[in-house]
Amino acid sequence: MSTTHQPTKTILRLHLPTDPRWVNIAEKNIEDILVDHAYCEQKAATSAISLIVKYPDKTRLVEEMTNLVAEEWSHFERVLEQLKKRGFGLGRNRPDEYVVELAKHIRKGNKRERQLMDHLLVNALIEARSCERFKLLWKNIADEELQKFYYELMVSEAGHYVSFVKLAKEYMPAEEVDARLNELLEIEANIIKNLEPRPDRMH
Repeated sequence: MSTTHQPTKTILRLHLPTDPRWVNIAEKNIEDILVDHAYCEQKAATSAISLIVKYPDKTRLVEEMTNLVAEEWSHFERVLEQLKKRGFGLGRNRPDEYVVELAKHIRKGNKRERQLMDHLLVNALIEARSCERFKLLWKNIADEELQKFYYELMVSEAGHYVSFVKLAKEYMPAEEVDARLNELLEIEANIIKNLEPRPDRMH
């Protein structure tokens, strides 16, 4: 399997790696992980739609988010296919504490572009963490079909992370985006540090 496009720590810039125990518990609870993953893809599509609704005047944003919605929904369908192959159904949605905590740091107020930047960077970090976890699944689980599946999604999520950051720089100065991204990376690391690894969660 080629690793030419393997995302690197430098690209993702995450300050805290996932607890290695997560892979072990994830593999033992693959039904729960796949169900949670399906909802993560669904929420990613919904988040992109929300950005289109909130910022319809941002032409580049609308174009990129439209493409993202299609891709994330395709991923949702592919996860459903993996569930079906294994005799599993789409269980109930569970609250994503990680995303909820991260979203609390999207600043409100009358600075519309600043708020957009925060939305885009929070989405970027969710994609980065998902990419990191897909990489762990690709490298460590025994199921060869899921290995290939998560490798493909790992590459895709890395691309989404980069796209969100670039898009933020379309609407705010690059130095301000980089500074805010560094702040949010610290925040994200603290959230990860304080969350216990869960056997039924992708994050």
